[in-house]
Amino acid sequence: MNIAKVIVDVPAKEINQTFDYQIPDRFQEILSIGMRVIVPFGPRKISGFVVGKSTNSSFDKLKEIIDVLDLTPVLTNELLQLGKWVAEDTLTLYITAYQAMLPQVLKSQYKKELIREEHVQLPMELEHLFAGRDIITYEEFEHSTARYSQLQKAIQSGDIRVDYIVKSKITKKQLTMIRPAKEAHLLEEAYAEIPKKASKQREIVAYFIQNPEAIEQGKLLKMLGTSRSTLKPLLDSSLLRTYKAEVYRNPYNDADFEKTSPLQLTDQQKQAITPIQNDIANEKHNVVLLHGITGSGKTEIYLQAIQDVIQKGKEAIVLVPEIALTPQMVKRFKGRFGSKVAVMHSALSSGEKYDEWRKIQRKEVQVVVGARSAIFAPFENIGIIIIDEEHETTYKQEDQPRYHARDIAIKRGQYYHCPVVLGSATPTLESFARAQKGVYHLATLNKRTNNQDMPEVNIVDMREELHAGNRTMFSRSLMKKMEEAIGRGEQVVLLLNRRGYSTFVMCRDCGHVTECPHCDIALTYHKNSNQLKCHYCSYEEKMPTECPSCTSDLIRYFGTGTQRVEEALTQLLPEARVIRMDVDTTRRKGAHEKLLKQFAEKQADILLGTQMIAKGLDFENVTLVGVLTADSMLHLPDFRSSEKTFQLLTQVSGRAGRHELKGEVVVQTYTPDHYSIELASKYDFDQFFQHEMKMRKTFHYPPYYFLALITVSHTNQVKVVQVTQQIVHLLLQRIQQETVVLGPTPSPITRMKDRYRYQCMIKYKNEPQIRAYIREITEQFRDDVRKNNLLITVDMQPYHLM
Repeated sequence: MNIAKVIVDVPAKEINQTFDYQIPDRFQEILSIGMRVIVPFGPRKISGFVVGKSTNSSFDKLKEIIDVLDLTPVLTNELLQLGKWVAEDTLTLYITAYQAMLPQVLKSQYKKELIREEHVQLPMELEHLFAGRDIITYEEFEHSTARYSQLQKAIQSGDIRVDYIVKSKITKKQLTMIRPAKEAHLLEEAYAEIPKKASKQREIVAYFIQNPEAIEQGKLLKMLGTSRSTLKPLLDSSLLRTYKAEVYRNPYNDADFEKTSPLQLTDQQKQAITPIQNDIANEKHNVVLLHGITGSGKTEIYLQAIQDVIQKGKEAIVLVPEIALTPQMVKRFKGRFGSKVAVMHSALSSGEKYDEWRKIQRKEVQVVVGARSAIFAPFENIGIIIIDEEHETTYKQEDQPRYHARDIAIKRGQYYHCPVVLGSATPTLESFARAQKGVYHLATLNKRTNNQDMPEVNIVDMREELHAGNRTMFSRSLMKKMEEAIGRGEQVVLLLNRRGYSTFVMCRDCGHVTECPHCDIALTYHKNSNQLKCHYCSYEEKMPTECPSCTSDLIRYFGTGTQRVEEALTQLLPEARVIRMDVDTTRRKGAHEKLLKQFAEKQADILLGTQMIAKGLDFENVTLVGVLTADSMLHLPDFRSSEKTFQLLTQVSGRAGRHELKGEVVVQTYTPDHYSIELASKYDFDQFFQHEMKMRKTFHYPPYYFLALITVSHTNQVKVVQVTQQIVHLLLQRIQQETVVLGPTPSPITRMKDRYRYQCMIKYKNEPQIRAYIREITEQFRDDVRKNNLLITVDMQPYHLM
């Protein structure tokens, strides 16, 4: 097997295939599938993934691999197969799919170091190479006569470690350690010879006679009240030696988590967990939809199922939505499984992410809890995959590869013959429909574990408030209930549902709205900087003092941002302490956790926030939840808007009265009779499901039909329309009679960053060849894409139709 099949890192359609390279003798024994290599490609050197090996090639003259980047594969065989499937399913390039599976650090420029572990005897060649040092650069090894196979053996047996150092930033955290370089009796002899005046040196040697193990340099100096200059002569005379020890940048200190033990399950929980435990025991793949109201104890079921998996020596992946990855969630898993847990989410620095990923790769952990990309964790013995809040749209990746984590979970579950558990109080219609049909197994929890009732929901019609002369953003009943709750020393959560609703500037005389000159969308007003900003292309301008259209000075901003709500609250309830959580206040690392901790410690009466506060929070003192703008989502051009509204209202209502105190919810709306608001107030998921399914059937939407969205963009509007028309025309020649193609129509945001955007939507029931057709059709515009900056994007499971 002296030929490697490599997918090279050139994101272009015409290069989306494997290329054959000769494996030089020096890499012959060590190169295995799943490693990254550097290869010559035309005039340049680029990286790529080895996806196969063979003994012959259809080409005569092959170029050689220049370098091997890894000494342990970064992608397992299963992940290589999975990447291929993802690329074909989402119509993206193989290289894009493989890159999506790795932490950021492995995609940057870096150099490698070899580190020998303490007290190990290496083969002669390697001992010569290290020459008494603990760390050498990889280049030194390359220029020596030592064999690659020997190095790889030493790595496999754990005597040597390979570390990647990113040129832009260090990816390893290291401490300087000190340890004795001689046996205790030799240290005692040396101690006797140190002059009495050098009392600090004598103290240090005496310390190591008593404590022969290594200690961190800083700690030692602090303990003995001395400085580095005292150490130097002892190091120079080889009595002591220093080395660098790598410590994982542990974003969480495991000692901070109180150990918890499994709780007694209720009858409903026992019933729900039984099929999952049977699948684990029998190594059987099934998808279980755990439909449980908020507070019904879904997390405890996850924890006990994972316990079974760990006892079988297997691994677990738990996905939670990015915004629900709160310290509370981490605490539950770390409390139960301690250091067996790795956590992956976007608030970690790239170094921390890399360290967590390596713990998984090195089999040092058995559970990974993370957001969407954790689905690609390089485990090789998975026993369960859990997706919590499975209805969350953040599980869908919005740029290439446009995968849905649920599909990947099911694919991996099939490979490892293990159950996949989807948990939610408001599952997506697609999942619930599959459970109704028996494709998924349905487990229902409709009682809270503390047997408390769900909080009562009151709907307030804001039109009536206006007629009654109340022009504030708080209804009279919400105001009264907030005063009462704060008076009783209880806490309030206020949700401002801001999606699709922001503060824009309008002239009251002529109705002119200030728009972005590069995108067809109103600019958003930011009060603190008195600027108007575009949230799509970052264009900004100063707030005008008069209307640019009719020069009237009656220019005002409309819409409610969290800042405005906070100001109004301070005027109406001056004694209330408010914590505001939105994109602006949670920008800095750890800000999210800090604010929630303050609220949990009762340093505030009201938590005001956007959607990030609707999920997974559990505060015992919260008895009132207010939703300020329940219907801002209903008016978006999206067939899922009713479903998203129902989900959000149900989720946020579940934040009230989770413990001893009773809770209540006030929902303010201008469309109180809309079925999604009405049924959410009664927690009637089944009724909502029936109603919404009728709508979906009538208008040919999922789960009755599949959708595919093709978007074309270019700086020239005529060009965009022409290309989209051609695509529609070519599609209509290939598809079946009952498949519908809508378009070309302008995208809801027609111009973004000076590019015009048009789209066509395909609604189909049975088109086994649809991916092949789309691939074939888009291929025909290859030259335009390459030369004229035309962009064609395909989404086979569109969630964002904007």
